[in-house]
Amino acid sequence: MDRRAFLGTLTGGLVGAPLAAEGQPAGRIPRIAFLSTTSPENSPTTDAFRQGLRELGYVDGRNISIEYRWGRGRTDQFSDFAADVVRAKVEIIVAANTLAGQAAHQATRTIPIVIAVIDDPVGRGFVATLAKPGGNVTGMTTQAPDIAAKRLQLMKEALPGAARIGLLVDTSNEGHRRYVKEVQEASRRLGMSLHLREVGSATDLEGTFMSMTRDAVAAVFVAGGTMLHANRAVLAEHARKHRLPMMCADSPSVEAGCLMAYSGSLLDMFRRAATYVDKILKGAKPADLPIEQPTKFELVINLKTAKALGLTIPQSVLQRADQVIE
Repeated sequence: MDRRAFLGTLTGGLVGAPLAAEGQPAGRIPRIAFLSTTSPENSPTTDAFRQGLRELGYVDGRNISIEYRWGRGRTDQFSDFAADVVRAKVEIIVAANTLAGQAAHQATRTIPIVIAVIDDPVGRGFVATLAKPGGNVTGMTTQAPDIAAKRLQLMKEALPGAARIGLLVDTSNEGHRRYVKEVQEASRRLGMSLHLREVGSATDLEGTFMSMTRDAVAAVFVAGGTMLHANRAVLAEHARKHRLPMMCADSPSVEAGCLMAYSGSLLDMFRRAATYVDKILKGAKPADLPIEQPTKFELVINLKTAKALGLTIPQSVLQRADQVIE
C-alpha cells in the first residue's frame, strides 16, 4: 500500500479503506474490516495477515478492500470500531486479538468474524467447541498445554541465578487470572518466587518497574496481553532502564528489546487468519471452520539485550533458539 495514500486516510484515529483500483465499480469487491490496537503501518502481525492474503491471490484495492480501525495502543475504542464496521455492512470482520473479537461479537451475530488470536474461545462464549464453533466466530487460539510451565522453565535455564521473578500481568486480558494460576503452579515446582504486578495501561509501567526494583526482583515474566503487546517498545524501554531481563509472550516483543520469548508463532497465526477469510469469501461458514491451535512454537532470544544487561545466555539454551537477534 502506498504510504502517502495510507496516511491520507487517517481521520479521527480511524483508518478508512483504500480506494478500489481505477475503473473498478464501487461496491464490487468484498470489504474486510481489520480491528487492532496498533497502526497497520507499523505492525509485523498485520503485515503477516496481508502477506497471507497476497499468497492467496488477494490484492488490496483490486479484488479486496481492507478497512482498518486501530486503537493507538489502547483497547477502549473497540466497541465503537465494531459498531462502525457493522453499520458499514462489511463482508467479514478480522479481529487481531480477543478484545477486538469480543467487541465485534457483541456488535453482530451475523457478519462472519475471524479472530487471529483468541485466548479462550469456549470459555469466553465465542464458540461451542473448537472443532465445531457453531456461530459466526472462528480463528486461532493461543491455548496450548503447559505453555506457561515451558516458558518459565526456559527462563530459569537462561537465567539460573534469578529466583525472585516479577510476574507482569495485563488486566486488559480477561483471561489473565487463569494464566496467573498456571504460572504460579509452575513456579512452585521450579522453586521460583513470584511477585505479582497488574497493569491496566502503559502509564502504569514506570511505577510498576520501580516497585519491582524495590522488591529486588531479578527478572520479569510477562504474562502477555493486548495492551502490553501494543506497547511492547515502551515495555522494553522500562526494562532496559531498570536493568531487568524479561521473558515475553511473543517474538515481536523480543524484536522490540525483550530478552526472550517462547510462544506459538504470532506471525504464522496472522498468516493463517487470511486462509479463513479466503474460505469464507468462497462460501464457507464460520460455524463449520474449526478453531486452530498453534502448531509452530518458537524460542526467540535477543543477544543485543543480553549484552546490554551484561548477561551470558547458556549455550544449551541458545542452541534451541529458533531465532537469535544479534
